[in-house]
Amino acid sequence: MARVRVRQHVNPLSSKYQQLVTIPNFSNIYADINKPLHLDIGCARGRFLWQMAQVEPEWNFLGLEIREPLVIEANNWRDEQGLNNLHYLFCNVNISLGEIFESLPKGVLKRVSILFPDPWFKRRHQTRRVVQPKLVEDLSNYLTVGGEVFLHSDVEEVAKEMCNIFSEHSSFERSYNNWLDENFLPVLSEREKATLTKNLPVYRALFIKS
Repeated sequence: MARVRVRQHVNPLSSKYQQLVTIPNFSNIYADINKPLHLDIGCARGRFLWQMAQVEPEWNFLGLEIREPLVIEANNWRDEQGLNNLHYLFCNVNISLGEIFESLPKGVLKRVSILFPDPWFKRRHQTRRVVQPKLVEDLSNYLTVGGEVFLHSDVEEVAKEMCNIFSEHSSFERSYNNWLDENFLPVLSEREKATLTKNLPVYRALFIKS
């Protein structure tokens, strides 16, 4: 399947991304809606979750992405593979996360990944970064006790900021004080593979819902 072409970055604060989206009936998507759920925020083309869903069939996987053409492409890839534990949803996570999880069974969210989010380097654009205090608060409401949050970036400033925001919330504890030397997940994202191929550092952190 040909890869769709999209803009690399979109402004999540623009008016077109401030609307709630239509939430599907997840019972019609997942073969078993009560399996533990891994949420990937900013899933891009979804290849990471596409592999995870095959490596860990005992889990359900949900990818959220703000660029709708990528979501359509990713769901087509899922359908070609016939996976019934994977779905991709077009949304602005900082607007729609609560509505999404009100439509899922309580207690299913056990793992979250935020992998290489857009860095938005210019100071005036940093409010566009995905990890904001509201997102952390929303995740604290739906992630189960003992649930994991994996944060990865190839930009140290962005990684530190994400860690600071999670550390400031009373519900989350960082598992290691230093960056993780290895990826604890069974699959590497496309961005991580590309970064390591260039012999560049990856800044990884793990937080636990306490």
